[in-house]
Formats: sequence, structure tokens, C-alpha cells
Amino acid sequence: MLKNLHIKNFALIDELDISFGHSLNIITGETGAGKSIIVDALMAVLGERTSAEMIRAGESKSVVEGVFSIKGHPQIPSLLEENEYECVDDELILRREILVKGNSRCFINDSPAPLTLVKKIGISLVDFHGQHEHQAILNSETHIEMLDNLGGLENIVEEYQKTFSELKSVIAEYFTLLKREQELRQKQEYQRFQYNEICAVNPQTGEEQSLERELAIIENGEKLHDSTHYVYQTLYGDDSSVRDNLIKVRNILERLKAIDSHFEESAKETDAVIVSVEEIAKFAQNYNSHLEFYPERLEEIRERLVALQRLKKKFGSLEKAIEYKEELERELSLIDNFEAEIERLKGSITGLQSKVGTHAQRLTTKRKEISKKVEKNIENTLDTLGIPSSTFKVIIENTPCDEQLFESHEPLANIANKYFRAFENGIDKIHFHISTNKGEEPKPLERVVSGGEASRIMLSIKSILAKSDRLPMLVFDEIDTGISGRISQKVGIAMKDLADYHQIIAITHQPQIAALADTHIAVEKSESKNRVTVSAKVLDKKERVREVAKLLSGETITDATLKSARELIAVGEK
Repeated sequence: MLKNLHIKNFALIDELDISFGHSLNIITGETGAGKSIIVDALMAVLGERTSAEMIRAGESKSVVEGVFSIKGHPQIPSLLEENEYECVDDELILRREILVKGNSRCFINDSPAPLTLVKKIGISLVDFHGQHEHQAILNSETHIEMLDNLGGLENIVEEYQKTFSELKSVIAEYFTLLKREQELRQKQEYQRFQYNEICAVNPQTGEEQSLERELAIIENGEKLHDSTHYVYQTLYGDDSSVRDNLIKVRNILERLKAIDSHFEESAKETDAVIVSVEEIAKFAQNYNSHLEFYPERLEEIRERLVALQRLKKKFGSLEKAIEYKEELERELSLIDNFEAEIERLKGSITGLQSKVGTHAQRLTTKRKEISKKVEKNIENTLDTLGIPSSTFKVIIENTPCDEQLFESHEPLANIANKYFRAFENGIDKIHFHISTNKGEEPKPLERVVSGGEASRIMLSIKSILAKSDRLPMLVFDEIDTGISGRISQKVGIAMKDLADYHQIIAITHQPQIAALADTHIAVEKSESKNRVTVSAKVLDKKERVREVAKLLSGETITDATLKSARELIAVGEK
């Protein structure tokens, strides 16, 4: 639940702190006083869309901070823990800073947080019902999602959607392959020519560099022979070789060492040099002895390098030629095995159609079970909201079709060898029908209900959802629009009943609803120093009576309206 909301430099609000109660919180005030600004600020801190236009004129940023108690709602601490945010004493602090440049920053318990995470938390905390949201119920496309929410079918829908998505993916792959078959067959001849051309040369990774090294050795064979012979003779083979002279020097140093120990290190170093000279000489001799001259090999290398150069010129590099050869192998193999691949995909589609059918049938069965309970619950709630003798029906339909429809890319569900059109949420199309007068056949909602009735139907649905303990808070922004005072009291009582399960925050102009508040917040707009400012105050009992009386009669408050206000408030205290 929301404990406190701090708003600074937001729209017409300079700075405001509002404390909320745990049950029914009612916000009242004159038209244009700024009631909806408070709700806008709350939705902003919960991650909903906002903009720099909401910053109070002349200020650099707006700040909205909400303090929430999340005790008894383990899904939120779990979400925080998954994202490495700490939660202390079941309290959550969300802050949103809206900057004049147009961007915003979010914080969770004073730590920076991504907007996406804050929005997830907001969805888990609050269900918002705006003054125009009742129009959603008049759109039959929303009915299936509403029924699934009412029945708690989200997990079953998710299982279906995973399989449905897989089916769509395989169907797309199948038709893409058919299209590619035609394209590939058209260029198959040229691709085979290119493939054979590369295969005829059969380039190997690193081959060109290796051949160029070998060519350099063969072309410089005489020089290598003469040079290595000279190195060997100079270092080791001649009568006065470097090695022999070093041995003489070493012997002199050994004799000098016996006289003066300072020569000991030099004698050792000379020994090491002699070893190195011997190793160099042996390497030169060995290299020289293995030199061979094959004129025909020279010609082979030159011809091979010309062939490789030709491929490089055509494909950009030998590496690209090798990569393209592998790609051609795959494509040509695909052409050769198209029939097998198409049959494999057809088999996958058939299996997935049956799997989708199993999930879809389970969903349909559950929806039929739930619809009976939903019909009865909504009829009972509508009766308490002033629409007696109503008949509410959930119509569930699906579309059988021919298997050949698959050829037009349609996802189908196979249930006991019967095929049905499959959609994102199952095979069902769901419509809400209603009759608000006894003896009349139920008809589609959009054809028979008024705005006020739509609000009450939506409130009925919200009541069922709220009692399932899914959301800590419900926010209603003037959903009493278009209904009479008598019905308003019934709507207010329904909200008060909901407040036994969840915290309710509601904006209203109706005194019958305001009188039922557990916490009553009055919003006012005032002018000071040529600036308009919105303020809010939690009313005590005496102030509540005057505010409800004002809603009853306007600014002129009489003893009679005060008495009526007390009587209305007394209804909520019973």
C-alpha cells in the first residue's frame, strides 16, 4: 500500500506531502483543482510515461517520491531480490526525477534503477482505472484477456503462447524454404560452376604464405648453399677457424686464471662462446647438406601461386574463397535435400498443430468453467450497483476450418483431427453480452450499455479481480462519471467493500462516495505572488462534514446540507 507521496515542482504543485490510509482513500476538490495531477504524479513514480511538460514553470526538474508498504506481497521483494535491490522492513521507496531536458531518472530505495524495472514493480503494485477506461469493456477484443485475468489463467495462456509462437516460427521457416527453393534452383547452375572452380584449385588456409617461403628458398638455393658452407668453414672447418682461435684464447685465460683469479669469469664465458660457435657451425653444415634443387618443383610452385592469385582476384581473398566454398556446399546440399527438409518441416508443423490443439482445448475448457462463475458474480455485483435483473453472458466461439487453410500461412490447432483457426490467446473468440432488462435476450455490450452502466460493469470485473488478492492497490480516477447520486452510493459501497481487501485511492465529485471515505483528502487550487499552486490536506471529522456538504450544495453550506453530510458519513461508519 501507498503510505506517503511527496511531490515537488510537478505541474501546478510546488511541494506537497500526502499521507494515505490503508483502506478507502477519497480525493475531492473542485473541477480543475488538481486532483488528477496527484494521480498523474503517482503513476509517474510507478514508471508510467511522463514528460518535461510536467515540470513546474521556471524549475529545472520535478521530483515524485512514494513510500510503500509491501508486507504480505512477496512477489515484490522477490522482484527486488532478483535485480539485486535490498528491501528493509517491508518498505519500498520509489523516486522519479523528471529533468527539463526531457529525460528522467528512477531510484529504488535511493539506488539508481532502470525505468523498465520500476514499471514492472508498478504493475505488481497498482491497478489503475481511469475515467475513460470503462470504454475498454465496450471493445470485444479485450474480453478474452479480461476473462483470463478473472480466472487466473495467465500460466496456461503462457504455455499455449510458447507453443503457438513455435508453430508460427516453423510455418514461417517452411514458406521461406519454399521461396528459397525457387530462388536457389534458378541460380543453381552458376553456383555449381563457382563451387567447381574453387574446388579445382582447392585452396588451403595459409597455403599461399607457405608456398612463397618455399619459392624464396628454391630461387636462392645457390646463395644459401655458398653462404652456409662459408659460415661452417669460417667457424669450424678451416685450419684457423673461429673455434680453434677461441680454444687458444680459452687456454691462455686458464693459465692466467692460475696467476690471478680475476680471469676465472672470462675463461667460463669463453667456454660458453665456443659451445655457441660449434652449434651455429653444425646448424649451417646440416642445413647445407639437406639443400636440394628441383627445377620442376619451382615451376609447380609458380603455377600454383598463379592459380591462387586468380581466385584472390575473383573472390577478394583466399579466406573469402574458402568461406564461400563452404557456403556453396551448404546451399547446394540444401537444394539436393529440399524434399527431405520440406517433409521434416511439415512433420514439425503437424506435431505442433496437435500440441497447440492440446493447450487450446485445455484453455477452452477452463474458460467455459470460469465463465459460469464470472456470469453469476458479475450479475450479483451489478444488482448491488443498481442494475437489478441483469443477465450477463460470456459467449465463447471458435472457427473450425479446412486443413488446407494452412497453405495460406494460417496457424491451425488440431483437436481430435479437427482443425481450428489458432490465435495469440487460443482458438476462442470471446464476447461479453448483457441484458439490463428482465425478459430481454443478452446482446453485445457495445450495443446496449450506457457510459454509466459500462463503468459499473468494469467495477464489477475489478471487484472480482481485487478479491483474488493480486494487487495491493486500486486507483479509480472519476469512474463515477455519468451515474446518478443514488447509484453513486452503491458504487461507493462497492469500493468500500473492495477496501477490505486492498487499499483504494479514488477521485470523485459525488458526495455519496466521498462520505464513505476512511481517509478523505481535499485538494485546492490557490494563487499567491502571481503563481497558481495546488495543495492537499487530510481532513479531520469536522472538515469532512463540511467538504461533503460542499459537494452536496456548492459553496453555500446550510444546516440542512451539514445534516445531510453527517447522515451520508454515518452510512459509511456502520
